[in-house]
Amino acid sequence: MLELTDINTFYGEAHILQNVSLRVEKGETVALLGRNGAGKTTTLRTIMGLTPAKKGQVVFNGLDITKLPTYIISRMGIGWVPDNRRIFPTSTVQMNLEIARRDDRHKEWDLEEIYKYFPTLEKLKNHKGEYLSGGELQMLSIARTLMGNPDLLLMDEPSEGLAPKIVREVMNVINELQKREHSILLVEQNSVLALAVSNRCYVMDKGRIIQQSSAEELDKDVELKKELLGI
Repeated sequence: MLELTDINTFYGEAHILQNVSLRVEKGETVALLGRNGAGKTTTLRTIMGLTPAKKGQVVFNGLDITKLPTYIISRMGIGWVPDNRRIFPTSTVQMNLEIARRDDRHKEWDLEEIYKYFPTLEKLKNHKGEYLSGGELQMLSIARTLMGNPDLLLMDEPSEGLAPKIVREVMNVINELQKREHSILLVEQNSVLALAVSNRCYVMDKGRIIQQSSAEELDKDVELKKELLGI
């Protein structure tokens, strides 16, 4: 479904991503791991066209999207759950969801389905975004992205700053998406959590992919995890 080949991305003169190659198959959850500053979020931004690659190629569903603008990439079926949630603070929960609704794609997710799997959001549907807790904001951010019915979901640090109970709820959502055979590229600082829900994983360091394997294989290798991730 998604393939990055020898991606090189810069911020000004700073060479951030260096020959990054990875892939996500249909229905697969892939974790992208690494310490802070490794280049994980820049990888997602490159896929979405927010920080376009200077060299290399991004292919989605067989089409080269490397140089396309972000809104076209989104319309093609890639949804992004950013690490800072980015909801509309003065709009209600339901308005945030309605804004993201797509009428030109398959309708697996609509308001009824969202409220079924996010019952807390239905209770808060008339509340403005600025009054939500961190966990509620994260749920809204994920739900809003699903309202666009993407084929591929990019998730950037979905558990960051959340209480353990809310983290479990987020993981339950990811498990539900997997049952529906959604394709997910998951950037997550919490490697224990990420490896538990992923099929395969890549580890980044200083803008390069330094390890790739099945999630189970890395999870079982305590010494390698310590070397690569410091855990």
